[in-house]
Amino acid sequence: MPNLLEEFFRVNSDFSLQNLEMPNLLVMLLLVSAVFTISVASQKSTTGPGNVIEGNVFINGTTSIGRIDDNFVCATLDWWPPEKCDYGTCSWGRDSLLNLDLNNIKFLNAIKAFSPLKIRLGGTLQDKVKYERTGNGQPCSPFVKNNSEFLGFSQGCLPMSRWDELSVFFKKAGAVVVFGLNELSGKTIDSQGSAVGAWNSSNAESLIRYTVNKGYNIIHGWELGNELSGNGIGARVSADQYASDINSLQNVVQNIYDGFKVKPQIVAPGGFFDATWFTDFIKKTPKSLQVVSHHIYNLGPGVDDHLIEKILDPSSLDSTSQTFSSLQSILKNSGTQAVAWVGEAGGAYNSGHNLVTNAFVFSFWYLDQLGMASSFDTKTYCRQTLVGGNYGLLNTSTFAPNPDYYSALLWHRLMGNKVLSTRFSGTNKIRAYAHCSKKTKGITLLLINLEGNTTVQVRVSTENNSGGTKNSSMHEIQIPRTRFATMHRVRGSKRVNDTRKEYHLTAKDGDLHSQTILLNGKILNIDSSGLIPPLIPIDVNQLDPIIVAPFSIVFAQIPYIKFSACN
Repeated sequence: MPNLLEEFFRVNSDFSLQNLEMPNLLVMLLLVSAVFTISVASQKSTTGPGNVIEGNVFINGTTSIGRIDDNFVCATLDWWPPEKCDYGTCSWGRDSLLNLDLNNIKFLNAIKAFSPLKIRLGGTLQDKVKYERTGNGQPCSPFVKNNSEFLGFSQGCLPMSRWDELSVFFKKAGAVVVFGLNELSGKTIDSQGSAVGAWNSSNAESLIRYTVNKGYNIIHGWELGNELSGNGIGARVSADQYASDINSLQNVVQNIYDGFKVKPQIVAPGGFFDATWFTDFIKKTPKSLQVVSHHIYNLGPGVDDHLIEKILDPSSLDSTSQTFSSLQSILKNSGTQAVAWVGEAGGAYNSGHNLVTNAFVFSFWYLDQLGMASSFDTKTYCRQTLVGGNYGLLNTSTFAPNPDYYSALLWHRLMGNKVLSTRFSGTNKIRAYAHCSKKTKGITLLLINLEGNTTVQVRVSTENNSGGTKNSSMHEIQIPRTRFATMHRVRGSKRVNDTRKEYHLTAKDGDLHSQTILLNGKILNIDSSGLIPPLIPIDVNQLDPIIVAPFSIVFAQIPYIKFSACN
């Protein structure tokens, strides 16, 4: 007999058929039959075909293992013109910094919803951008495709009229900006791909001074160069020369922002991690560098037909942990005050892959990256892109949010600064991360189910310094919730009132390629005026396990778990 039926007779030990009159007996038999049916069905699946297993997440709340910025979630805007094509597909449209529609209300609302969103302006072509100097009579021309040129395009130019438009827009949207400067200014590239010579700061200085004189107080940081560290992409700069150039940038910023209480941060190198190069560079910039930025495209080229297999493979997801760990070790041993950022991460390089890196399945990779980066004390994580290519948080042509946009927004609103040590037992297909909650008591737990045929009932336990554990929630009668209904339990005659808030993310029709995401079973869509929909959780009794459906993501905001680390 099912557990629930057994529990019924245990609690009602004085129950007997002789005590019932015939009408009541009939009602009771129908009730028992219904309970039996529900219990058997629940043992098969909570969300459809597949298995149901139990798992445990263990969270140590004695102390935090990392601390992220309030605006940890960051997104990029790039310079690529419409002529940027990969593998025969041109996926950028009019999403360049030079031609992006700044009057689009959907675009504005998407940024405002974060309040604030950190935006990094840069990318491959930033080292081919010059900044217009008003009154010097020099033409300010856009990029032109030319395969014989370095990086396949001519030099481009940022008109100050466009910079005015961008600056006004970012202020209106409440964004904070990290601007990527041209590190190759003044350098020549030899036949081996080495960029030789000191950085010519004059053009960058004119842009920075113009920005300050116009009162554009949107700049959070000035970043120098893009993917020129280590072996570089297209070209490379030695660690020694790069350090010297950063010292020059620091001097420029200190001079122009003299008298400002808060000055923009100096960010570099914005390239792929190379332990030897990064070690040398960081040691030579102990006072001039505030942020060490690096890029992540660990899934390989966007043309790869096996991207989804990699995304759903725990060992593939774990591949970047060594990069995070090594960089933190270098920072701790160097004596620098600089912190780590992921300055650009699109997962799959060369503009991503349509219906993969802009579809529901990519939230598994993206949220896992946010969780992993946080656990290694990374302060900011910039997603490539906010819009543009096949990996944008927003649709390239309509600006409607892709699934990852909502994943990013939930993270931003729920996950607090302090990162908690978290481990999961029961299956390696569940990824688990926990933070102190943002702007509320308790913790927020992120659970990602990479398995498409298994529902996991998750219990939460807390750990102390001695390694001991205790359950934060216990329940006598297990009724796995079907869909997203909430079951409230009564123990004896006393109702347990403590609840948590859960946000369950799933793909429409269970299709991992879908660009439509459901929150607690309801499709998330912007309205006719372009407003981002409210993200409404369900309330769940603390005695219930957290039910993580196949191929789903759950944020659980748990106010009744109180840790000293979160005080």
